[in-house]
Amino acid sequence: MSIKEGIMAVSEDRIDAVREFNRFYTKHVGALNEGLLKSPFSLTEMRILYELHTANELMAADLAKSLSLDPAYLSRILKRFKSAGLIETLRSVTDRRQRVLTLTEEGRRVFAPYIKASRDEVAAVLDALSEAEQTKLLTAMQAILSTLDGARQKATPVIIRAHRPGDIGWVIHRHGSLYASEYGFDDSFEALVAKVAGEFLEKFDPAFEHCWIAERNGGILGSVFLVKKDKTTAQLRLLYVEPSARGLSVGRNLVNECIAFARQKKYKTLTLWTNSILHAAIHLYEDAGFKLVNEEPHHSFGQDLIGQTWDLTL
Repeated sequence: MSIKEGIMAVSEDRIDAVREFNRFYTKHVGALNEGLLKSPFSLTEMRILYELHTANELMAADLAKSLSLDPAYLSRILKRFKSAGLIETLRSVTDRRQRVLTLTEEGRRVFAPYIKASRDEVAAVLDALSEAEQTKLLTAMQAILSTLDGARQKATPVIIRAHRPGDIGWVIHRHGSLYASEYGFDDSFEALVAKVAGEFLEKFDPAFEHCWIAERNGGILGSVFLVKKDKTTAQLRLLYVEPSARGLSVGRNLVNECIAFARQKKYKTLTLWTNSILHAAIHLYEDAGFKLVNEEPHHSFGQDLIGQTWDLTL
């Protein structure tokens, strides 16, 4: 069964799944409560105050557009806020021709406890989860944001940082999950990743080795390792990028971090081993200047594959 909208047909199962998630999330965050966070404000009023608190100054038209509010309805709410001394209209700092809305000192004082209460509620939800569960949740949230809001995806920066406790376990998990779903690899691949990652942690030499984690809004988007093979050769290992982050240059930036680090540490060669079916990764390596030096067929991870060795002269 499907429902037709224009030329697109969406299955009813998918529609029901989205509606079920919406009901669960609405109930979970308590968005149906008119007295949100035990405040005297309605949900809509709280959203308006939050936008003004976050943006510092906004035009009424922009506020109506961002919150999808009827301008007349918004105007009545703003009038009440002005009468209560919570907001005021001023000339814009950046464009003196425009009049903008901003919270007064009284407005900020009144709204401050609700910002803290909201943060405390979120902290309580996250505190009940393990580090891996928190990362999984944040990654899923980021995937929803980037899928439904392309502008937000472009505006939020991706941070490349060193690994922290808990990261390596997540990297192992995501390798096993992604390569099983995308390439049909069996659990022997996850075992190999766990072995490589475990050896990295056990023998980690920060003077000559490194792990980079790509992150946005607290969610891991990808990672890569550089390990010492011998005095003159470094090896790039376990590059991966989340599906939600592909097209954002995450993989390219991770590879570039490896190359820059290897050059800084005076390695002569940066080498890597991969399989010919990993076309996107191989494209990154070719663009970075790696050259294919060897390939041979093998049967691993439940698949017939062609292994490849690529080298970059530094």
